[in-house]
Amino acid sequence: MLEKLFERGLWSTRLMTLLAVVFSILAAFALFFLASADLYHVLVLTYQYFFTNFHPENFHADIVADIIGAIDLYLIAVVLLIFGFGIYELFISEIDVAKGTGGDKILYVSSLDELKDKIAKVIVMVLIVSFFQRVLHAEYKGALEMLYLSFSILALSLGLYFLHKNGGKHE
Repeated sequence: MLEKLFERGLWSTRLMTLLAVVFSILAAFALFFLASADLYHVLVLTYQYFFTNFHPENFHADIVADIIGAIDLYLIAVVLLIFGFGIYELFISEIDVAKGTGGDKILYVSSLDELKDKIAKVIVMVLIVSFFQRVLHAEYKGALEMLYLSFSILALSLGLYFLHKNGGKHE
């Protein structure tokens, strides 16, 4: 009897993962909101640029950087969603509502390794987008720095190629 009581209590501790689920979903909402606010700001600046005499220096590079920054926030929000859904599916229960929609494959997680693979792919994309955003504002003072940039882009491209070559599966 003591063993059953202990096992029931031990099994119930998995419900603590609900904190991770709830807060990762809330954080995803916050990032979606922030990214959308950033894009709204870009639209306002673009409107001002075209319809007023507001013409700041480096406008195009700044706008592109702001858009890339918003994409970065959206990708991080997607990581949080995948994490929240995955933790819920793994530790609490399958999401019955998602089964009938046909769109459950992207958020469905059957193992911890699958969750890690999905999150890793999105994190790699976040890193690539962040790299691209930083490259926009970098100043190159010589051929060696341009060569470093070229090698960085090559390394990122090779990394993406090998990540997606086998569907991201490790062999």
